[in-house]
Amino acid sequence: MTEPSSDRAAPAPTADSRGALHQLRLFFIALQFFTRLPVPRWVGFQPEWLQRSTRYFPLTGWIVAWAAALVYVLAAQFWPHAVALLLSTAAGIWLTGAFHEDGFADVCDGLGGGATRERALEIMRDSRVGAYGAIGIALLLAAKMIAFNAMLPFQLLAALGIAHPLSRWLATCLIWRLDYVREEGKAKPLAQHMGHGEFLLASCFGLAPIIGVICLGMMSWQRVAAGVVLAALAAAWLARRFVRRLGGYTGDCLGAVQQLSELAFYLGALATMPAFLAA
Repeated sequence: MTEPSSDRAAPAPTADSRGALHQLRLFFIALQFFTRLPVPRWVGFQPEWLQRSTRYFPLTGWIVAWAAALVYVLAAQFWPHAVALLLSTAAGIWLTGAFHEDGFADVCDGLGGGATRERALEIMRDSRVGAYGAIGIALLLAAKMIAFNAMLPFQLLAALGIAHPLSRWLATCLIWRLDYVREEGKAKPLAQHMGHGEFLLASCFGLAPIIGVICLGMMSWQRVAAGVVLAALAAAWLARRFVRRLGGYTGDCLGAVQQLSELAFYLGALATMPAFLAA
């Protein structure tokens, strides 16, 4: 995705920059940056707003999850389960412009083919997809589809509702704690600083769906806990790799964390299902 256009009318910051209207503006900026969805023209744009919009990164996951769930529910009325799953997955990818999948593929290429830090960053900057990236994204999508196919419809909806916000929250953990290692890049405006208060708000949006799903009885707490733990482990493993190989993170690293931790949640939740254990 591209940075929001700066040719829109952009009202100057005011003393009410913490007000509800400004928070809504920040949410729309995050939505515009991370998805294809249009936003109202009154939102405007200033670089510092993009930096502050990271608090709403997990909230954009709610939108993507709801869209994917809606496409699945509608498609399941006309086609078999597997076809509905494919259409739902395609809708989620289209909605985000394959933003995070592209980051995952770049990280596979960079860490797989770069022997040094400089070479890895150079490969990740290349817009072309290499063998590591192609194989990695193919396996990732195949694993998602297989995991989805093993779930009952209500379990799938619950998993989508948790995994998308949670995985984006885990990506914000890198912004909060690690250093951005590029001098320039499409994620640099997001990477300057994330305060504790901003991270706390992002945490609310990233973790709230967990409570909602458990309270609604859509998935047992044991399955949710297994998914959350595996997702957190996947994110922590990647973060450690990034620090050791790159000295920090890039925008592609955020996409890789989102994608791998999303898949890890599905696998963790599946691991507690009786049918899976009996197989």
